[in-house]
Amino acid sequence: MKKTGAQILVDALQKEGVEVVFGYPGGQVIPIFDALYDVKVPEVILVRHEQAAAHAADGYARATGRVGVCLATSGPGATNLVTGIATAYMDSIPMVALTGQVPTPVLGSDAFQEADIAGITRSITKHNFLVKSVEEFPQVLKQAFYIARTGRPGPVLVDIPADVSRAMLDNYEYPETVSIRSYKPKLAGHILQIKKAAEAIAAAKKPVIYAGGGVIISGACRELRALAEKINAPVTLTLMGLGGFPGGHPLFIGMPGMHGSRAANAALQETDLIISIGARFDDRVTGNVDHFAQNAKIIHIDIDPSAISKIIKVDIPVVGDAKLVLEELIKFVVPRNRDEWNKRIDSLVDGGIFTYKPSESDTDIKPQSVIETLYTLTGGKAIVATEVGQHQMWTAQYYKFDEPRTLLSSGGLGTMGFGLPAAMGAAMSHPGKTVVVIAGDGSIQMNIQELATISLNRIPVKIAILNNGWLGMVRQWQDLFFDKRRSATCLRRKPDVCGQCGGVNGCKRAYVPDFIALAESYGIPAFRAEKVGEVEQVLRQGLAVDGPALMEFMVIEDENVYPMVPAGKPLSAIMLEG
Repeated sequence: MKKTGAQILVDALQKEGVEVVFGYPGGQVIPIFDALYDVKVPEVILVRHEQAAAHAADGYARATGRVGVCLATSGPGATNLVTGIATAYMDSIPMVALTGQVPTPVLGSDAFQEADIAGITRSITKHNFLVKSVEEFPQVLKQAFYIARTGRPGPVLVDIPADVSRAMLDNYEYPETVSIRSYKPKLAGHILQIKKAAEAIAAAKKPVIYAGGGVIISGACRELRALAEKINAPVTLTLMGLGGFPGGHPLFIGMPGMHGSRAANAALQETDLIISIGARFDDRVTGNVDHFAQNAKIIHIDIDPSAISKIIKVDIPVVGDAKLVLEELIKFVVPRNRDEWNKRIDSLVDGGIFTYKPSESDTDIKPQSVIETLYTLTGGKAIVATEVGQHQMWTAQYYKFDEPRTLLSSGGLGTMGFGLPAAMGAAMSHPGKTVVVIAGDGSIQMNIQELATISLNRIPVKIAILNNGWLGMVRQWQDLFFDKRRSATCLRRKPDVCGQCGGVNGCKRAYVPDFIALAESYGIPAFRAEKVGEVEQVLRQGLAVDGPALMEFMVIEDENVYPMVPAGKPLSAIMLEG
């Protein structure tokens, strides 16, 4: 069968089950977009910035578990993907990034819009390819999707010179299988290590399960719950793991770490055994590693051997897929009854895993209350994407995620601008599902041009902006650790006009920008709540819209995220309030 390189790519996307490609055209990818013009699947979504294409593909992948795909031209188009690729890499998200490249005869000559994107992304991709000929193209594409989705998932980049896209392959056949000699992910855990883990669990007096995104990636949520209930161990989930264990379960004790719950942090410090599943002991979880879980043995189950003992030395490593390992582990563990350890944990969560002081007046909207009301109105059934900042942490704390793949948030890289396009990707993958992006007034502006994409494609994303007039998380750190010197964090101040004002609540520049007017200019219905009594009404209005909607909440400006463990401090240095 004769096909051009561009036609080979389209056929490969279809055979790999790709439903949608998020992209932006340019000179070196015109042949590819021309080939996509003739097909209905995959659907092409034209974004307004290449970074958004990468985040949308990422959001699609997080919400489905399937490989997300983005497409950009050479040079600046490709480099605009970099932040999105790094975001996916840090959070182990399966994605294939397709980039155009200048023709092979002029590679390395600094041709117009040439950039060594393979070199640029080498440290932030699981693997990348520069396609040298149309003959190798089918095998490269098969390998790219295989590498992206297997083992510990991650982004793979395929750089496609324009002459490869145009070249004809006379005997095209897409490979049915793939075998890479140097890449053989280990799925089954070693049975002797699993038995050692079971013995350690039987001997423990104060076990804690600490699980992360690997549980969701492997589809091990049922197994995690079965293990927790069999041994009556409290469960703490990382930001990436939220939804991997029901947020309303009596054994759940919240997220650990810098903005984790008092119960989770105390449990990790007091435990004699940590059962870590698909988590990597990130610095935002451990705090000062020299003081982390000093009296505990550690079991670490992870498919990536390089993640084990990378940050915290573990006692019983088990390399393998979390679902398969837990299936075996559950067979060997001895049931454990509730005891004094459970009573101790119960005392730490008495009154709620997270709490905050209610509003003191009708004009002081608490951001936490907006999240709680959203949870109530959606019944916890929405897919929730977040931007990055205070609102992200409040979402993790106060929206109870009971199901996997319902929280989409940039954890490892902490990328502002992630949430809005990620929500687009999730909504494209789940027609009819309520998809909400929770954002701050700072982070929403990082990729706000995607309001056009949402509007023109009628992507039914509900946008909830918690507007406090500041880059809130940075402002919080400035107040706590930099003597309240709020340098470059007010989003309304004009340095050439304003002095040191008393705060945005008294600022005459009330709306910069006016998000309601901005949304309406894109043809998106928009609503604003300025009083406590308007919060539920605005949420109901926005959620009821058939299509996209924007909801803005003028929240109290000086609210901080608590609990908080200062950077570099042990978990025992937790601050419960200001």
